[in-house]
Amino acid sequence: MQKQVSRGNQPPALADRDVWIFDLDNTLYPPESNLFTEIDKKMGAFIADLLQVDRTEARRIQKLYFKEYGTTLNGLMNVHNIDPGAFLDYVHDIDHSAIKPDPELEKALRKLPGSKYIFTNGTVSHAENVLERLGITNFFIDIFDIRTTEYIPKPHLEAYQTVVSKANLSPQRSVMFEDLPRNLQVPNELGMMTVWVRSDVRVGHMEASLIADENQPFIDFVTENLTEFLEDECIA
Repeated sequence: MQKQVSRGNQPPALADRDVWIFDLDNTLYPPESNLFTEIDKKMGAFIADLLQVDRTEARRIQKLYFKEYGTTLNGLMNVHNIDPGAFLDYVHDIDHSAIKPDPELEKALRKLPGSKYIFTNGTVSHAENVLERLGITNFFIDIFDIRTTEYIPKPHLEAYQTVVSKANLSPQRSVMFEDLPRNLQVPNELGMMTVWVRSDVRVGHMEASLIADENQPFIDFVTENLTEFLEDECIA
C-alpha cells in the first residue's frame, strides 16, 4: 500500500528531489527478518548485566530510555555514564544471515538518480553488513551512524544538522525514508520530503505509543513496500 498525503491544495512532489537518505533497520530490509529483534534482545541482556536486574526490569528500563532519550544507548550514557563503544559492539554482534539478497531493491536503487546516503542510529559496521547481505553496498555515497553524530541520535535536531553539514546537502532537495514516524518530524521541519516505510510487524522499539497516524503533517508519503515506492514515485 502506498499513500500520498497532501498539504493544503498542493500534493507533495518528488520531481525536484535528488538526495535520498535512508534509515537502515526495518527500512531497507523488512522487519519480518527479525534482525532488529535480535539487537533488541541483546540490549535487554546488556542492561540486565550492567544494572544487575532481571530481564523484565531490564526491558522496562530499555523502553523507558528509548522513549525519553531517543535511543536506549543515549539513556544509558546520560543516566549511567556507560562506554558507548562496549554497548554498540555487544548489541551488533549478531548473525546477519537472516538478511537475504534483494535484487528488486538493487535494481530500483541502480535506477534512482541522485545521491544516496544511509543515516542510522546504529553503527557503520552493522550497516555495512546489512548492505552487503542485501547486495546494495555500492549505491551509497556515505553512511552516517551514531558515532558520526557524536552519539546524539535521531530524532534530535542536532543529529540531522550534523548529517546535513557533513554531506553538504540541501534539505529542500532531500527525501528521508524511515520506519519510525517520530524520526520524520525534524526532517520535515528542515524542508525534507518524508516517507514512512510502514509495516504491521512490531519489533521491540515499535510500541503503540510510538506509531504515528499517517495523516500527521510531517509525513508526506506512506508505503508498505520501499521498492515499489521507489519505482512508482521516485524513478522517472
